[in-house]
Amino acid sequence: MTLATEKQLPAGLRHADVAGVTVDSRDRVFIITRSDSRVIVYNADGSFAGSWGDGTFTPRTHGILAAPDDSVYCVDEGRHVIFHFDPDGSLRRIIGTPNIPSNTGYRGPSGGLSSITHGGPPFNRPTNVAVGPGGDLYVSDGYGNARVHRFGAEGELIQSWGEPGVGQGQFHLPHGIAVAADGRVLVADRENDRIQIFTPDGEYLEEWTDVQRPTQIAIDAEGRVYVSELWRRTEDQSRRLGWITQDQHGRVSVYSPDGAVLLRMGGPDRCAAGNFIAPHGIAVDSRGDLYVSEVTQSFAVRRGLVPEGSHTLQKFTRVQA
Repeated sequence: MTLATEKQLPAGLRHADVAGVTVDSRDRVFIITRSDSRVIVYNADGSFAGSWGDGTFTPRTHGILAAPDDSVYCVDEGRHVIFHFDPDGSLRRIIGTPNIPSNTGYRGPSGGLSSITHGGPPFNRPTNVAVGPGGDLYVSDGYGNARVHRFGAEGELIQSWGEPGVGQGQFHLPHGIAVAADGRVLVADRENDRIQIFTPDGEYLEEWTDVQRPTQIAIDAEGRVYVSELWRRTEDQSRRLGWITQDQHGRVSVYSPDGAVLLRMGGPDRCAAGNFIAPHGIAVDSRGDLYVSEVTQSFAVRRGLVPEGSHTLQKFTRVQA
């Protein structure tokens, strides 16, 4: 395990909050930050490779994905859009209508998830994006909606599914998304404490419930599923499980393709290297090395729960048995 620091960054760059992390075909690491929002790129050895996107994003960035062609999708929850960039940061297109949320009944942060009365079209505070094996794009939509949207490779909307609730195919904050090699769509249904799994065209297959507040999903070449799971504090409420009576520290879980738990990482000493404060994004590279990004500043530092300077990006090197 290695801990990424900001010491190698040029003056003026930092990542107090890392909303998302992804890796490209060369195992370069792309992160998207919040507040001082931009994309920062590291080489596989951890050295700084560049940055871009200054002035493009709101302070509420949310997810990032390097596609098979090494283009980069960035989810801006604050502008209700998905940005699609060339690998060097040149803008290709915008999916969605900037600054115009869809109608779902959502009344903003003061109303919360309970104010969402129905699923709506793209987008209302989208969260993450994934690319299927056939090139289709899947978006979890998110804080102001309760849906997954499927787009064609050129950005045309094909279908949407999901409504607010706890039933099959319903969501309380679809927060993360990944597509397996066989086309199954895995959705991190965060506030329902489960992962729901669908066919490529949105038919419900099953759910995994041995999971805690899942934020994002990554799948490696062997089909293992990696899930970042957010810290749930005493007196938080799970939509599916009810009130939480015991502090549950943030963690990462690794599952077999059929949902069996293979490994769990993380412990109660949140600031210790290898443990987690606010795991929010996750990625795995071609060698099986794992990257976990955290929204440490907004989730914990500002609340006085951890000290300034606590970790926001960690790399775990795969050890061959």
